[in-house]
Amino acid sequence: MRFSLVGGALAIASLVKPVFTGATYSLCDEIIGEGFYDKFNFEAITDPTHGRVNYVDRETAENLGLTVATSDSFILRADDTTVLSPTGPGRNSVRIRSDKTYTTHVAVFKISHIPEGCGTWPAVWETLEAGWPKNGEIDILEGVNNMGPNQAHLHTSPNCSIPKNIDQLGTVVTTDCDASVNYNSGCGSSFNYAPSSFGPKFNQAGGGWYAVERTNEYISVWYWGSFDFTTPLDVQQGFPIVDTSGWGTPSAHFPNTNCDIASHFGPNNIIIDLTFCGDWAGDSATYSQSGCPSTCVDYVNNNPKAFSGAYFQFDYIRIYE
Repeated sequence: MRFSLVGGALAIASLVKPVFTGATYSLCDEIIGEGFYDKFNFEAITDPTHGRVNYVDRETAENLGLTVATSDSFILRADDTTVLSPTGPGRNSVRIRSDKTYTTHVAVFKISHIPEGCGTWPAVWETLEAGWPKNGEIDILEGVNNMGPNQAHLHTSPNCSIPKNIDQLGTVVTTDCDASVNYNSGCGSSFNYAPSSFGPKFNQAGGGWYAVERTNEYISVWYWGSFDFTTPLDVQQGFPIVDTSGWGTPSAHFPNTNCDIASHFGPNNIIIDLTFCGDWAGDSATYSQSGCPSTCVDYVNNNPKAFSGAYFQFDYIRIYE
């Protein structure tokens, strides 16, 4: 690209992206293998997103092999053996919620595999369920029906939005974060620059890292593939102190420009779940667009073997404050 001498400095300056400030954080929780049982509660609840799912308690999950912990991994999966009765409960699966809540923090998730399959709706997110959405919601990793890429969203009480133009790698798809409007689509971005950020492509690429930083000035989400040379060293090596100022441009960035983050977000738990169909994956237009067969509920009911790949495998979660 060429610049004229007159006004050249201004033209060059206009291409410079805003400086991402970041901060340093110290490790407060490291969750690996059996640690997931110690740090999370199993929520055998009715799915608030109306999925074709039956969330089970810890004892049932372990007995059925829906959760498996080793020295260096934790697997959370759905049943892949049972044909469901149309009038009976949904497919057995797992939903876990962290014992602790977090405000200003960084969380790093190393994931080797995420659930895949028609009808699946896996998510890693942060919220406080009591009084939702009073304390806000951050969707870090989420998608449906194998349809990548990843999407990161916020859901809040009224009077919170994000600008259309943000210094981030992803593309803004919705701007109003208010959960009471637009069918609770929230505000957020698609990681369309990174096709391997969700679904089978994520698994085929060997997984990767997701990270979230929450402050009163902004909330940011990053994604790096397992073999991405841009992955920060402190993330790769799991250093006891991380410095987000060296992490580069976020995949999704939510500044407090049009949203007072401090008043829209309170202490939040980390939640990991795998549901089926429901308000998003089972929406007729969404399901049809995915190219999946039959109807969502019928497919989930009648094709258990299709869910052999419907599992999370976490290497670890590291949380910094």
